[in-house]
Amino acid sequence: MQIVQQILFILFTIAAIWIFVRKVKFISRNIKLGRDEELKPHPDRWKSLLLMAFGQKRMFDKPLVALLHFAVYAGFVIINIEILEIILDGIFGTHRLFAPYLGNVYTFIIDFFEVLAFLVLTACIIFLIRRNIVHVRRLNMKELNGWPRSDANYILIFEIILMSLFLTMNSADRTLQLRSYEHYHNVGSFWISSMIAPLFQDLSTISLVGLERSA
Repeated sequence: MQIVQQILFILFTIAAIWIFVRKVKFISRNIKLGRDEELKPHPDRWKSLLLMAFGQKRMFDKPLVALLHFAVYAGFVIINIEILEIILDGIFGTHRLFAPYLGNVYTFIIDFFEVLAFLVLTACIIFLIRRNIVHVRRLNMKELNGWPRSDANYILIFEIILMSLFLTMNSADRTLQLRSYEHYHNVGSFWISSMIAPLFQDLSTISLVGLERSA
């Protein structure tokens, strides 16, 4: 059964990479439609790039909104480190591959990731409410009708799904750890998922494994 899971995981991973590469090529073709223009080096361009694109400076005119955006921005970048372990576990059939090497540090790192995931989840829900229920004026201008509005909603919904899956995976995992089931060795109680785990106590062990693997 384990080898079947590994094969399925590898096939899904290959499919995801294929879709990603196709999208990159599509975006690259669109960019290359632009004509060459001779631009003189100017330090202000780099300053604008760092402050506006990477630093999201414009958002900091509104501190609360800026904090929520930063949670999403930082959360997604940092949580991707955990994705590496998930991919390696899926391919090699291991479980929490990095845990034996990091010890208690591993638990702290996952705790940190979970807090970030919860912040991302919370921020995305607030952003959805602002866009679709509160109808903040600058988010509902006529210029944003059509795909810009729907695109933003799709992104927020998928972010909520991804963070929910991450926390669900850890919660089901924690329940299986407490049952000492097969390779689900105890790596400690995680801050957020340990509060969700009791919701899964009535599930059978097989259902929990299916939930954890699917997430």
